[in-house]
Amino acid sequence: MTLRWGIVTAGKISHDFASAFNSYPDKGDQSIVAVAARDKSKAAEFAKLHNISKVFDSYKDLATSSDIDVAYIGALNPHHYELTKLFLESGKHVLCEKPLCLNYKQAQSLINLAEKKKLFLMEAVWSRFSPAYKALERDINDGKIGDVLFVEVNFGVPIAAVDRLRLKELGGSAVLDLGVYVLQFAQYVFKGEPIAVTARGELNEDGVDLVDNIILEYSGGRRAVLNVHSKVKLWNKATVTGTKGRLTLNDPFHFPTELVKVDGTVEKFPLHSTELSCNFGNSAGLVYQAVEVARCIKEGLLESPRMTHKDSLILAKLEDTVRKQVGVHYDVDDVEYP
Repeated sequence: MTLRWGIVTAGKISHDFASAFNSYPDKGDQSIVAVAARDKSKAAEFAKLHNISKVFDSYKDLATSSDIDVAYIGALNPHHYELTKLFLESGKHVLCEKPLCLNYKQAQSLINLAEKKKLFLMEAVWSRFSPAYKALERDINDGKIGDVLFVEVNFGVPIAAVDRLRLKELGGSAVLDLGVYVLQFAQYVFKGEPIAVTARGELNEDGVDLVDNIILEYSGGRRAVLNVHSKVKLWNKATVTGTKGRLTLNDPFHFPTELVKVDGTVEKFPLHSTELSCNFGNSAGLVYQAVEVARCIKEGLLESPRMTHKDSLILAKLEDTVRKQVGVHYDVDDVEYP
């Protein structure tokens, strides 16, 4: 039976997701059948561009519709909690853009709801489904670099003036926008929670972090040094170093097409071409998470083994810790959730 997707919001990332999805020849038996946006004209324009049959100007109407099985939520950060909650309560599976929520309490509330409803829920950390990430994991597990002791990741993009990053009312935060990638990478390599977190940052006039320097300490002397910058472009690569050598995901590490192996050779992972141009680099790779969602739902899984609920909760806790240490506070941090 075809798995039917509904797209929630018609913004840039939703465009890239739909473009990647519709252009991929091996996605299996799934399709995008509906889109919703508060502005119906934008939804209609999006639907025409992506050949989507149904258009909604109400998120509630889409959530309660019998036309879809799973929702992709591409809204801005402050709306992730309420929209994911709406679709879960309406009996729909959900793939929600990262960060899953603004804080740990919201994330835990949604995961509790998904488990209660026996519905699939995943934070859209698309990096985890990259062929290059899987190859990196393979080489680590095969002992190619020995015992892993050190991870270094840089992610810098000059977007400090972009509203979604600079304005607190939009959930602005370098650690939530860019830092989610470096934090999840350390977590991907080391698994589990660090035993200590140290963070320093720079805030703008709205009390939003623009720069974050983070050190994560794990048991056994393992460490991760993570640098996040929204004012300059960094050399955005990730390096994993062990007792026998190192592996490097080349720029852009968050969805790379090249893995530098321990012997210095480069393994390449080309992406498929999209029929429509995308807004963000390597967005063709967004489809791999959709393939994983479809696989999990068809197998009756409530979470992906590559991006588990526990992974999202650890990630949310790390984001909270970094924000607290650098001095970023949201009003929702003072709210309790069921």
